[in-house]
This record gives sequence, structure tokens and C-alpha cells, in this order.
Amino acid sequence: MSGPSLTPALRVLRTCLHLMVAGLLVLAVVRAVAGGAANAPAVAIAAGVFAVLYGIGPLLRPVNTRLRAAIWWLAAVMAAWLVLLALTSDGIWLAFPLFFVQLHLLPRPWALAAVTATTALAIAGFGWRTHTLNPGTVIGPVLGAAVAVAVALGYQALYRESEQRRRLIEELTATRGELAAAEHAAGVLAERERLAREIHDTLAQGLSSIQLLLRAAERAHIADQPETALGHVRHARQTAVDNLAEARRFVRALSPPDLEAGNLPAALERLCATTARISPLSVHCQISGTPVDLPTPHEVALLRIAQSALANAVQHATADHVEMTLSYMDTEIALDVVDNGQGFDAGTLPGPGGNEAGTGFGLAAMRARARALHGTLTLETAPGQGTALAVTLPLPAREGTAA
Repeated sequence: MSGPSLTPALRVLRTCLHLMVAGLLVLAVVRAVAGGAANAPAVAIAAGVFAVLYGIGPLLRPVNTRLRAAIWWLAAVMAAWLVLLALTSDGIWLAFPLFFVQLHLLPRPWALAAVTATTALAIAGFGWRTHTLNPGTVIGPVLGAAVAVAVALGYQALYRESEQRRRLIEELTATRGELAAAEHAAGVLAERERLAREIHDTLAQGLSSIQLLLRAAERAHIADQPETALGHVRHARQTAVDNLAEARRFVRALSPPDLEAGNLPAALERLCATTARISPLSVHCQISGTPVDLPTPHEVALLRIAQSALANAVQHATADHVEMTLSYMDTEIALDVVDNGQGFDAGTLPGPGGNEAGTGFGLAAMRARARALHGTLTLETAPGQGTALAVTLPLPAREGTAA
């Protein structure tokens, strides 16, 4: 394993291994010189050769990256070790660090075979050098080999587990980034849908009402009815003023002006009165149950749905009467809008913007508003049988209400 890829723990282990080799070589040379051995110079030379061969291994990149180069280097180191073992019995101690080198560089089956062969050579070399062979001479190298194998395999298992955890953390980090990007995209989409609903239920509906009033004024002018035409123009102007207030409120993200001036029932009654005034529809608003204070999102959603439903009745239903009912119940609030118009086949309704006129978005927007507050929207209609729209929203729990 090359230096840059080593973990801190492995760097410490490798440094300790190198220090062990250096210490054992120095010990062998010192004992040979101090003991007055006749081959002390040869021991020093063999130890030096071993140290040089061992020291250049970590510096050669092919030794750490190519199996063939590692085998050749290990063969040279083993040859120098055998020479040193033949010169002094202290060379047997170098077998222990050699076990770790073999287990580190070679594949596991080859490493185990190399450790076994090194153990046998250590026992044989020591016995040949000392002309003695006893259980301690055999058990020592075998026990050292077993410890080296256990330590090396244990560390390899820990290293693999550490790598798996590292890869898992990287995957989790990447997944978290993807999730954040997906949440951002979903947020952008949700905001676009919200803006589309607000524009459809405020500016678009207001402009449609202005267009209807101006058409009526134009027809009255052609029919030489200036007072009627002037009344339509004034209503169009007031609608434009209201639409401008909606646009400013929309920019400031405030509640609708109708709700700022009162509660939801009052806003619905004003909406019905305004629709009846600027269109040929007869609109009746009825409040059922005891009104309670609602959260602003509930009031805004119900008002916008009512605006969109009445606009659809004016533009598409060809109706002459609309009945709107707001019902306060114990755990729910319901809004029903029923007209006696021409109705339609709900199965053929285009999707949002599904035709050139861009119709089909209003119903989808109403459903989205109800769904956002965990409510439901149902539509009952058929050709020639009018249209009934019902929205039900759950009421938030009030203080003092029994569970």
C-alpha cells in the first residue's frame, strides 16, 4: 500500500515495524561483536545488506502496486535474511516482522503459504545454527506466526469495515445532496403552483369580469342606453381598483382585502352581491351553523374557491341562478356552490391549460387548495343538469374541545 493511501493507524504500525527491524538488526550485530564471534564482520555486512534491501522496498512504487515486483523484492529480502540466519541465531527474530510484510503485500493464500515457509525456515535455520531443536525452538516461531496472522487478518477486517463505512458516508452525503436538490425543485414547483393559483383566482378572474362589464357597456352604448353603459363602466372601474388591491396584496403576500375588512361569511356575501351586480346571475349566499374563527389559510382557500366557482358559473355555465352555502359543523366546514347551468361531462374536462383558452386550470387549482389543507373537493355535473361543487375542510382542534 502506497504512502498517500495509508490511514494514520497503518502509518503508525508501519513505522513501528520499521523500528522493530532496525532494532533487531542492531541487536544481532551488537551481540555478535560483543560476544567476540569470529564472523562478526560478516554478520554486520549481512545485516547492512538486509537493511538496504528492506529500506528500499517502501521507496519503490512498483513494490506497493504490482504483485510481481513485490514477489521479487520479498525474495531478495528473504535471501538476505537466510544469509543472516546462517551467520547468527539472532536472525530468527527477524522472522516476526517478515510475517507482517508478507501478509501485507501478498494475496491471502500466498501470504499464508509464505508465512508457513518462513516459519519452517526459521526453525530449521535456528536448529542448524545451534545444533539443538527443542519444543521451545519450535513453539516460538509458530506462536509468532500465529500472532502475526491474527493481527494482520484482524486489521484487514477492521480496514474493510472502515472502508465500507467511509463509502456509506459518501453515499449518504451524495444522497443528502440529491435530496436537498429534489426538495428545492419540489419547493420551486409548489411555489409556481401557488403563484398560478393566486393569479388565476385574483388577477385573471378580475380581468375576465372587467372584460364582461366592458362588453355589456359596449352593447348598452350601441343600444343608445348611456346610463346603463356608464353603470357598467363604473363597475368595471371598481373591479379594476379591487384587482389592483389584490395585485398589491399579492406582492406583499398579505391576506385578501375582502378578509381584511371582515370575516369569511361577510366576504362571501360581498362576493355574491358583487357577482350578481356585474353579471346576469342571481346569486344567493347562505350561512349554516354557528360561525367560528378560522385560521387564515382556511379562509383564504374557501374564498378563492368560491371566487373561482362563481367565475366558472359566469363564464361557462350559461346559468341564471347560483346557490352558495357555507356550513359550520362540529369538526368540519363545508362550502357548496350549485348552479342551474348547462353542466358538462366531467370526464372530458381538459387538464390545466389543456386547450387554447387555457381553461381547465381552475378546477385543478381548487382541488390543490383543498388538498393542501387536508380537505376534499367533489364535483357533480352532467350535460343539461347543472353543476354542484362541494369543498370540505377539517376544522383545527379548538381549546376546550373534548378529545
